[in-house]
Amino acid sequence: MLAALRKWFDPREIRETGTTPDYRFSLANERTFLAWIRTGLSLVAGGLAIAQFVPPLAIPHLREVLAVGLLFLGGACALRAVDHWIRCEIAMREGRPLPASRFPAVLALMVGVGVLLLFLSVLIQTGRS
Repeated sequence: MLAALRKWFDPREIRETGTTPDYRFSLANERTFLAWIRTGLSLVAGGLAIAQFVPPLAIPHLREVLAVGLLFLGGACALRAVDHWIRCEIAMREGRPLPASRFPAVLALMVGVGVLLLFLSVLIQTGRS
């Protein structure tokens, strides 16, 4: 575990692994990393926006659960981004297939559950009016 974390901060160790891939692939890997970082930042911004600007919802504490959930997902996205970037870079340098990831599916499911909870809250609130 510690060795994997060290790779996040020591690019020399990565460059000593295998052979240098075509730069286009390394740059594409970096663009994917940056896209995941943007996604993480967006989730954090959404969590902060919900915490600050959304009034209490019909389901008790739903606002807080959604805000904390989005903040957690944003942080997880950032950590996943750097880990996946390193693993892909090493795989390309060693001529192995790129690593598979379940994270996009998990992220989509969690966002979908959050939307479903918001939908139910709006239905409950509308029914009370």
